[in-house]
Amino acid sequence: MAAEERTARLTVLIDPRKKELFERLCAEEDATPSQVVRRLIRTYIEERTGKPWTAEAPVQSASKRPGPRG
Repeated sequence: MAAEERTARLTVLIDPRKKELFERLCAEEDATPSQVVRRLIRTYIEERTGKPWTAEAPVQSASKRPGPRG
């Protein structure tokens, strides 16, 4: 997978115990936490839009699709 040309920072506040476990699990699969979070976000986008993610795709709202709460 090619690295995207531009990046933006996303700050997430989580419980320190979750962070520690997450980092350990990432290390077990030889991935950085950033790589895993990017993968999770990409999967979420694809599930919500129903389309595979491409860096060239225009950003569109998925607001017409039902969310996880229905």
